[in-house]
Amino acid sequence: MSKEFIKGNEAIAEAAVRAGCRFFAGYPITPQNEVPEYLSARLPEVGGHFIQGESEIASVFMVFGVAATGIRSMTSSSGPGFALKSEGISFLAGGQIPAVLVNVSRGGPAIGTIEPAQQDYFSAVHAPAPGGFRCFVIAPQNVQEAADFVYEAFDIADKYRTPVYVLADGMIGNMMEVVELPKMRDLAELPSNDSWRFNKYNDDGSARILSTYMPMGELMQKKNKEMAAMYEAWEKNEQRWEEYMVDDAEYIVTAYGSSARIAKSAVKELRAEGVKVGLIRAITLFPFPKDAFAKLDYAKVKKMFCAEMSIPGQYIYDVQNAVLGQSQIIPIQTSGGVILETDMVVAAVKENL
Repeated sequence: MSKEFIKGNEAIAEAAVRAGCRFFAGYPITPQNEVPEYLSARLPEVGGHFIQGESEIASVFMVFGVAATGIRSMTSSSGPGFALKSEGISFLAGGQIPAVLVNVSRGGPAIGTIEPAQQDYFSAVHAPAPGGFRCFVIAPQNVQEAADFVYEAFDIADKYRTPVYVLADGMIGNMMEVVELPKMRDLAELPSNDSWRFNKYNDDGSARILSTYMPMGELMQKKNKEMAAMYEAWEKNEQRWEEYMVDDAEYIVTAYGSSARIAKSAVKELRAEGVKVGLIRAITLFPFPKDAFAKLDYAKVKKMFCAEMSIPGQYIYDVQNAVLGQSQIIPIQTSGGVILETDMVVAAVKENL
């Protein structure tokens, strides 16, 4: 392990290399440009390959092709880029090909603004591409977690043979913090992928073209049922969240990503003033940590506050589905590059005591 004072995007890139990523394809877009820039120099140092594709569409299908051979692969972008990558992401899911997708999100809709926001929640969590599949989605709150979650994402992807989505934002990607980087993985010690990786060759030694998985009718339905069962297993076994000062809390603030980090500061400030408030931070966004809300004592919890950098709210919909009307939920929202501030959360709670 080594500690470095490092930028978020560069920590993401270095963590991918240390996790065993040996292929990256992407296309420039603010605020994630340091990820491909870093990997363009770093991957060749470890025998890997970097390609700046001619487009986001080309890049994600390069990842599809390389990942299908069993090589740990990744792409990154921001919201508009992921809109273009969506068909390729559906190919990854349909082919059960593991890969890591990093979204350093910005404001929207359309090309929006280059400043940080959390307005890609729906697209990442509920509709990453056509076909009704889901991605495993995990959200860091700081640069340390950005590195840790990217590192772990490759193992999750291999375990379930699925694309894993790391949903960060422009604030995490562009801040600098002291980070303890993970160890360099020995590729020889990675789990075997011989049972699924593409290794078919013609008699003359040339590689065959990998065809799309396109079963028809009942075979497609069988495939969909298998994927649904996997998602149910995630919901049973993979929910992750953080609780902070929840045990005696009469008010709960919930958030994810960088908004949760800001909300925790607000909780500390309110506690110092005697307000019994706690925080639930969603770490996995899919599977959503419904169990964290199910075990609350709603006879004690007077009100809940949902903080996110999105207008209209998006994260709040999953919170509502988890709370099931057992508590009033008050939104605290910014968007379009306006950063949520501690004072906003403190003021919203005080106004509703």
